[in-house]
Amino acid sequence: MKSILLKALNLIVLLLLGSGLFGQKPFFQASEGLQWVSTDLHIHTVFSDGAVWPSIRVEEARREGLDLIAMTEHLEYQPHAADIPHPDRNRSYKIASGMLKEGENLQVINGSEITREMPPGHINAVFVKDANALLQKDSLSGIQAANQQQAFVFWNHPNWDAHRKDGIARLEPFHVYLIENKLLHGIEVVNETTFSEEALQIALDNELTILGTSDIHGLTDWAHHIQQGGHRPMTFVQVENRTPESLKKALFEGKTIVWYEDLLVGKEMHLKELVKQNLLFSSPKYAKDKTLMEVQITNTSAAPFHLEYTGEYSFHQRAAVFTVPAYSSLRVLVKTKTKKTSIALPFRILNTVIAPKQPLEYTFVVQ
Repeated sequence: MKSILLKALNLIVLLLLGSGLFGQKPFFQASEGLQWVSTDLHIHTVFSDGAVWPSIRVEEARREGLDLIAMTEHLEYQPHAADIPHPDRNRSYKIASGMLKEGENLQVINGSEITREMPPGHINAVFVKDANALLQKDSLSGIQAANQQQAFVFWNHPNWDAHRKDGIARLEPFHVYLIENKLLHGIEVVNETTFSEEALQIALDNELTILGTSDIHGLTDWAHHIQQGGHRPMTFVQVENRTPESLKKALFEGKTIVWYEDLLVGKEMHLKELVKQNLLFSSPKYAKDKTLMEVQITNTSAAPFHLEYTGEYSFHQRAAVFTVPAYSSLRVLVKTKTKKTSIALPFRILNTVIAPKQPLEYTFVVQ
């Protein structure tokens, strides 16, 4: 019964966050002077092959508490062209950005999806000035045109089974050329409902920015059960301020974390920083006549943390593996045998990924 009530409370908190009643409280806390900006950099509307008008994408983002979305319609693939002819490939962005209210939290940026067969497959460009200029006779010309606009360019769903029958992301010589010539800057390790370990390894090996997107075509609530406490895949970008210029700079620098279901994916240094700021351990205390160290663990973030203790001690009331739910606290009693003023508690954080099959390990110093 207690767990059901806790889940209900967490759901209410998430819904309130999405409605803005907490003043757009961030999903994740960041170090002083920094913040984690929530983004979805790959979405579609009826102006390519999506099922909704651009206004719905803005309303969804508002309700879900996102900071920034990119309108990324297919350039070449236009199945609704007979019903919605639009020679201007910026039209979706113009409608969406025109909905924004003065002073509101949400930002909308312009983007495009260069849609070709493999190789190179589908390539997104965001922070585009004019999407029409990317509609070229071949994919390389389109990618070069995006780079001429100083756009941030990334490879979409490299594990897509329509292009990779085995679902395994891998580089073709064309991708190698793009990377070596600094024409490709990032790669999706999460797209819609898939996570690719191979894409993550490609990102790590080639210093590409790690990204996760919804690639939404229908309604986000239908796809990700928002009203039941779910969320779309998001990329969190660590920035100094919330301007598009700061976010673009951080994307090029690879300062990202992906949140997919319960999973947090990113480079080790960024995940360590996120964990440090969002999973807090209180000072220890002992009952007068006992050697059970009591520590309160508080999770200040929207994501749960699944922990596995790997140290020398054992716990009194729980196993070595346990979960700290979103926006909650729990107590652990550590059998320290003698009273201590400080202790190091090492954990493996099971729902984090810093490399294929490798979760983050982090030691909390309690004092």
